[in-house]
Amino acid sequence: MVGPKARRLAALHLVERHQISERRASKVLGLQRSTARYKPKPRDDSHLIERMQFLARNHRRFGLPRLHYLLKREGTVRAKSRTERVYRSLGLQLNKRRRKKMMAVTRVRFESATKPNEIWSFDFVSDRTETDRKLKSLTIVDDCSKRTPGIFADYSITSKDMIQFFESLENLPAKLRCDNGPEMTSREFLAWAHNRKIEIEYIQPGKPIQNAFIESFNSRFR
Repeated sequence: MVGPKARRLAALHLVERHQISERRASKVLGLQRSTARYKPKPRDDSHLIERMQFLARNHRRFGLPRLHYLLKREGTVRAKSRTERVYRSLGLQLNKRRRKKMMAVTRVRFESATKPNEIWSFDFVSDRTETDRKLKSLTIVDDCSKRTPGIFADYSITSKDMIQFFESLENLPAKLRCDNGPEMTSREFLAWAHNRKIEIEYIQPGKPIQNAFIESFNSRFR
């Protein structure tokens, strides 16, 4: 099916090339004359492009849905179709092919915690029970005191389970540091952290050393 834009261009071609009237060209193509005369108004996407590139650099594993959620939350965009159009024009689609080597990225130095409950690092640890059933544990470490605010274990842990566990703790930190797992990047978890005014700091993909405190704890926890 030919859209209005293509028919409008075809009508313009008939008028200019074959010297026929606009009325006749519109009638032949089944096009409204108002549509034939319509001139698209270019939209200024410079601010949206700047914000999308910034978010894509800081969240390398965020695809279109999560980027649109962040942009919509900050009021930069409303319609998902506009986000998708700019997203595709910038070529930000995630590569689903597995690579043997991770893409080289600039080394990032994260700030250190200076007081308790300032930065918490957390991650998941997987194991199996005696009956060979998978067991998943959510471990947390305070980067300053090196203490564990809590550990949550279950056969399956979703982002909602993770939020409920954090809410059950006595205190919450100013910042959470974690990897780019699906539970950590879910829209439910992002919305909860935003409402709680907690900053989420993601480490770079393939760089577990950037979350060294929780990695060290998990090696002993196993």
